[in-house]
Amino acid sequence: MIRRAEIDGAAPLDVRVRDRAIAEIGSGLASPPGEPVLDAAGGALIPGLHDHHIHLFALAATGASVRCGPPQVRDADALAQALAGAPEHGGWIRGVGYHESVAGDLDRARLDRLVPDRPLRIQHRSGALWVVNSIAAERLGLDRGADERGIERDADGRATGRLYRLDAWLRERVGEIQPPSLARASRRLAACGVTGLTDATPENSDTELRAFLRASDRGELLQRLVVMGAPGLAAPPHRWIRRGPVKVRLDERDLPRFDALRQRIEDAHREGRAVAVHCVTRAELVLATAAFAEAGALRGDRIEHAAVAPPDAVEIVAGLPLTVVTQPGFVRERGDAYLTDVEPRDRPWLYRCRGWLRASVPLGGSTDAPFGDADPWRAIRAAVDRRTENGAALGADETLTPERALALFTSPPEAPGGPPRAIAVGAAADLCVLDRPWSKARAELSSACVAATVRGGALIWQRD
Repeated sequence: MIRRAEIDGAAPLDVRVRDRAIAEIGSGLASPPGEPVLDAAGGALIPGLHDHHIHLFALAATGASVRCGPPQVRDADALAQALAGAPEHGGWIRGVGYHESVAGDLDRARLDRLVPDRPLRIQHRSGALWVVNSIAAERLGLDRGADERGIERDADGRATGRLYRLDAWLRERVGEIQPPSLARASRRLAACGVTGLTDATPENSDTELRAFLRASDRGELLQRLVVMGAPGLAAPPHRWIRRGPVKVRLDERDLPRFDALRQRIEDAHREGRAVAVHCVTRAELVLATAAFAEAGALRGDRIEHAAVAPPDAVEIVAGLPLTVVTQPGFVRERGDAYLTDVEPRDRPWLYRCRGWLRASVPLGGSTDAPFGDADPWRAIRAAVDRRTENGAALGADETLTPERALALFTSPPEAPGGPPRAIAVGAAADLCVLDRPWSKARAELSSACVAATVRGGALIWQRD
């Protein structure tokens, strides 16, 4: 029983949960002896949040990593200091979140000057690039015949230490056989009111799926989970985990042939699965929409990020049954860099919100953690104020109301951007209890307002 909960701004009511669903809503509901009771004390009861695009194992791995970029590290001296005292995990120093604003472009020579005597690998905050020093290059065999697409080499054929899109290859070479525990990351998400997640990692195979299933069964993974991944991914008969779209990652540096991309979409549709295409540049978005138009887009097909979406691109997407899943949190986290690095003509079209809704394109929200902050309330607030960390406005015409921004994260797991889930009899009991009425919470839009989180009728987190 949840007592005295504000629902949609109305006077506090009681909510009974039974068999993982909301069974009753009313005033003064009687409690049988022994029924667990949670007192909301007039706080708002809202649907549990669903992050529609996250990378769980990468997020969990950040617990054993050194932050190498903003806001923790902002210049070369701070980077050197962070790495100097960094502990090793599995015999390696692992850095994450690097951006060129800290110390320019990295290669093995620059990393050798920072850490000459221990194997080091640093991931760019985009997730597309790892850079290793010379000791690490030796361990990986980069100068001893390793020949994998994505290993950058200079004009003399020597590895620069820059590895593009080689996450799985790198994990195998490093010896990370077992995935990291999800317990800490999952509990942190539960403390933000998150009851569901969509893992959008393209490389997810049956191996990763089995790891997710084990984590859920052991109680380490507290949220419902939709798993995107490769073609052929199994559909698990599991209460909390199910298979999602085929994930296709485009990279403007190495775009696929149009016919090949169209074929991948058609093959996924024949498998009975939707397709989610990663698009962060104009060229990627144009290619993806053209391929969807040719293959025949279906409900459930998605564009991930749509980081740059000028009006003509929005019009094309609006003409297809596509959903967009965006990351408004990047406006705050990366906005100051965008104001320097992104061409002025593209700045109004970065991580749009209102523009998609005006065009009647279903819009879901996500954090893209660990490449963005995992707290969805930060993304919700960024969708409302569109302010960078330094307070500059970025895309002021794209602001949303607090209610509409919250809805980005309360749409159904299988239909991001669909009608927000409601607190109603018969609805799944995936719930977030706030410690204050919505009239006050909407001004804060902070995870500090979360008092308790319920998934499927079970309390998975409660503030001490």
